[in-house]
Amino acid sequence: MSILKNAILSAIGTDATFEGRNCLASIDFCIVPRGKFADAARAMKKTNALLVAEWSADESPFGRGFGVFACYRWGAEYLIVKIELPYDDPIFASITDEFLPAYRFERQIRSLMGIVPVGHPDLRPWIKFEDWPEDAYPLRKTFKASQTMPRVPGVYKFVRAEGEGVYEIPVGPVHAGIIEPGHFRFQAVGEDILTLEERLGYVHKGIEKRFESFSWEEASRLAGRVSGDTTVAHSLAYCMGLESMTGCVVPERANWLRALFLERERIANHLGDIGAICNDAAFAFMLYQCSRLKESMLRINHTLFGHRYIMDRIIPGGVAADIDEDGKEVMLSEMKKLLKEFNRLVDIYEENASLEDRVRDTGILISEKAREMCAVGIVARASGLNLDCRLQHPFPPYDRLRVNVPVLISGDVHARAWVRIEEIRESVRIIREILNTIPSGGITAEAGIPAPDTSGFSAVEGWRGEIVYWLQSGPKSEINRCMVRDPSGVNWLGLEQAVLGNIVPDFPLCNKSFNQSYSGHDL
Repeated sequence: MSILKNAILSAIGTDATFEGRNCLASIDFCIVPRGKFADAARAMKKTNALLVAEWSADESPFGRGFGVFACYRWGAEYLIVKIELPYDDPIFASITDEFLPAYRFERQIRSLMGIVPVGHPDLRPWIKFEDWPEDAYPLRKTFKASQTMPRVPGVYKFVRAEGEGVYEIPVGPVHAGIIEPGHFRFQAVGEDILTLEERLGYVHKGIEKRFESFSWEEASRLAGRVSGDTTVAHSLAYCMGLESMTGCVVPERANWLRALFLERERIANHLGDIGAICNDAAFAFMLYQCSRLKESMLRINHTLFGHRYIMDRIIPGGVAADIDEDGKEVMLSEMKKLLKEFNRLVDIYEENASLEDRVRDTGILISEKAREMCAVGIVARASGLNLDCRLQHPFPPYDRLRVNVPVLISGDVHARAWVRIEEIRESVRIIREILNTIPSGGITAEAGIPAPDTSGFSAVEGWRGEIVYWLQSGPKSEINRCMVRDPSGVNWLGLEQAVLGNIVPDFPLCNKSFNQSYSGHDL
């Protein structure tokens, strides 16, 4: 029996029902009474589990009310706990006291579904803006997505520090650079940051609502556009979630090609980030050189796969692009040249004293805080947490590939940059192994349509970190709910903590070292 399942049974006993209808092969799924939701969270906390995501679903098409879900993780294990709420009494006990990420998950549930987390310390709207009508809940089935949203007067009340010499600095949501919009409100004394509060949601596009109007096949294209720089990983996570519902067996060659695409996406984005981090420390040389290497990769992507970012090449049941022997040779030559030039740039990075002065001991997120916030990906590994789905929750072919995960403990800007450096080197090695090992055969299979009222789950290690999808089919086998949790859903919290005690001019450097997705967060 799994550790998480055993903990639930020990805490709740026979009140926890492990249901076959929604019990997936890769995870445990249980339903507990509404009053036991917080008890389940406390049991998970005692096992040192992490809160992966918390979300809700309108289950009125099944003749039920609302479902509220919490997904927990311990090592390779995932467990989803569900409670069912009547439609006329949509309240549940907040689990924010046990898990800090619930602070924003539950605000979003309240804003978009109208379910109230009792005991939550802050019910200001999240994602839904304050000038939307209070009774407009976009994720309810009664909400018409095509309707024009009336605007009402509303003011978002930021948290403020008070005292002699304290002043406020508003930054954004429109920025000087070509980046997505996000608002950052600082309280500072001199140049020292006392507090930072993020205000996101400016690129809320109603993606989770939009999923409900698509066919299962069409929705894979939408998944690839959740966060454009992570199109491969999001498409893969969606497809794997769907395939877990239908029992689709993806051809072996397609699995290896999916991993190839995923690692190429990882390298390209890490190159861009390393250059951008250095540029924010006034070392533009690295930006130009890393951008050149990234551009070379993107051009080869376009030549071999028909798209610079390999968009729409992962589809339900397999992939829509293949490689031949010439393509293999092109990539093997590319990896050799890239690694040689990249290692030279790393030497320059290490030998630059002024750069080192800016990135070391700047923006520290200590391990205890990273765990408390259930951080994932680059942010977690730079702060001492050995978390990587390719290692702990591998899907083919990662269950046959050795993956070396770099983990540092300093938790500063340098650590987050260095994790990227080591991951580029590791991804080059993995790509070489894939190219030399990839089996022959087909690249697509019939994905199928899920049975009514079933659910699917997937976790994929994107270049930022763990991406999670939860899918639910409706009474007519349509998409009833698609929950997306990008790594940014938890890692944005870490930035607010990492900048405390730093100076205001170092905020862009800290922010770039996190480089979280606005679009992936503002669903």
